Amino acid sequence: MNLRNIAALAVILPGSVFAESDESQSGGITKALEMPAHRALITRIGQGDTTLAPFQTDGCSGGLSDVWRLVSSQLPDFAEAHEEAPPWESCCVTHDRAYHGITGAETAAASYNARLQADAELRSCVMETGESRKDSVAVHYDVEVETVEEAYEIIAQSMYLAVRFGGGPCSGLPWRWGYGWPDCSILRLGGAE
Repeated sequence: MNLRNIAALAVILPGSVFAESDESQSGGITKALEMPAHRALITRIGQGDTTLAPFQTDGCSGGLSDVWRLVSSQLPDFAEAHEEAPPWESCCVTHDRAYHGITGAETAAASYNARLQADAELRSCVMETGESRKDSVAVHYDVEVETVEEAYEIIAQSMYLAVRFGGGPCSGLPWRWGYGWPDCSILRLGGAE
């Protein structure tokens, strides 16, 4: 890793880790750091030689769905309590749909705001899943309902921070914002590949 990459990480990581946790916030360092990538993505989409790929999803990214299925296949008690796929997997698929086509955003600002909203909706959906399951999970593990609520809060916030940190546009990652469009680069003139 060269010095320029280290310097970029030193600037990007703190802003990403402490990304706006409230979708109503529209400014700050995270937005300033992320906007060039949104501009590059919108430029790339507008080049005329781009088409939106068919929608694909891996469920919950980062291997979460795959690991969940593996664990549930090996531990029947886990599968009984939590199903064979993450109980919030539908939240992840909805989130993937937003990330795939950037919800039709046509400007960099709209793209940024749509991503922030999609991430906040993922967090809310996971929390709603926990709310619907808290009583049965508490009984299954013989713990207080508040313990289950706290666990879901941690899961939801962790997922939110993970997508805020690792889901930005033009990153080359398969789970990036706009992954249904050809990748883009903020390092090339006009954001073109």
